[in-house]
Amino acid sequence: MLDLLIHNATLPDGRTGMSIAVQDGRIVEVTASLDAPAHEKLDAQDLLVAPHFVDPHFHMDATLSYGQPRVNQSGTLLEGIALWGELKPLLTAEALIERALAYCDWAVAKGLLAIRSHVDTSDPSLLAVDALLEVKRRVSPYLDLQLVAFPQDGVLRSSGGVANLKRALDKGVDVVGGIPHFERTMADGAASVKLLCELAAERGLPVDMHCDESDDPLSRHIETLAFETQRLGLQGRVTGSHCTSMHSMDNYYVSKLLPLIAEAGVSVVANPLINITLQGRHDSYPKRRGMTRVPELMRQGVNVAFGHDCVMDPWYGMGSGDMLEVAHMGLHVAQMTSQSGIRQCFDAVTVNAAKVFGLEGYGLEAGCDASFVLLQARDSVEAIRLRATRLKVYRKGRLLAETPAATAALHLADRPAATAWMHPKN
Repeated sequence: MLDLLIHNATLPDGRTGMSIAVQDGRIVEVTASLDAPAHEKLDAQDLLVAPHFVDPHFHMDATLSYGQPRVNQSGTLLEGIALWGELKPLLTAEALIERALAYCDWAVAKGLLAIRSHVDTSDPSLLAVDALLEVKRRVSPYLDLQLVAFPQDGVLRSSGGVANLKRALDKGVDVVGGIPHFERTMADGAASVKLLCELAAERGLPVDMHCDESDDPLSRHIETLAFETQRLGLQGRVTGSHCTSMHSMDNYYVSKLLPLIAEAGVSVVANPLINITLQGRHDSYPKRRGMTRVPELMRQGVNVAFGHDCVMDPWYGMGSGDMLEVAHMGLHVAQMTSQSGIRQCFDAVTVNAAKVFGLEGYGLEAGCDASFVLLQARDSVEAIRLRATRLKVYRKGRLLAETPAATAALHLADRPAATAWMHPKN
């Protein structure tokens, strides 16, 4: 007797009429038209079943703090950093934990069950680190939270930066982070990349650095990160996040850079909502988009994922924890509006993001965790177009959240009284 049998499912790869059999929290079979006894049966009605969403880049220590102690009036990156500096002395563990838990509730409702969050290690009290470690413990039954030790003020630029980061890792933070473009000089930035990669290699940890979050085409720390990854044998464990300076680099240099990133096995995370909001602020017109070169990186074989980055915090007053909104913005900014390009953007918030995370048991194959989402859409393209309702969210075979199907009631002469607005009739 199976625990759960889903039938009439459409999968992201285009297969239809599929059945997904679940036992003891794992998928035991994925095949067409399976009929077997089960404690629970669900007719997907030809709608899309996808592996759960993954956010590979977020700042949970700041989330939902919008307006505290004031609003970012300019909406710029630098004012956001300054504002975060004003907020940090006012933080309490209790308030930070409550905001983070509230956001995790939002995430689960949106089918987002794995989040990599950077946590600021610049404060010697490590209050945010301790708070998010507690959040990680509390949400572990229903959400995978991975923490990155992030020296927001610069690991070399700030007093005690290295020692604070090491203490955070000692407490159980999972990933070594950095922000080389925020160090005082380019040389210091390169030195910080070398130091932090060596620390990760010594401890056997992954690396995820805010890299070149700038409009400066000469901010080229991703090159150093790729070099150190190869030198230290860290292939497959390193991520460069943002990489927005690549949008401003000349094509000749990029033609050399992209193969280097690919050879090093470095993943890249773009954050479409935030990259296009914070970059290009010094431009009049023409105005740069600011997001890194997503389709070019993908064509080179680089694993590229999309992150949410911020939700209602000093840098961004919008957001809802919806990774389909992130994918929707990403495909527009990257001009990936072909059918294959749209599907690649869906991958950027699912399978590609899971690779960045190093998430085990992820996917829709026998042996994978039964952690998936039933979406009110017929395929991944429609899911992004509609930011489809998450009808049901499962983690390891257990139903975590459900949302009623979206419908619209019409009061128009000679038209149906109600219609499911999901898609046009064929």
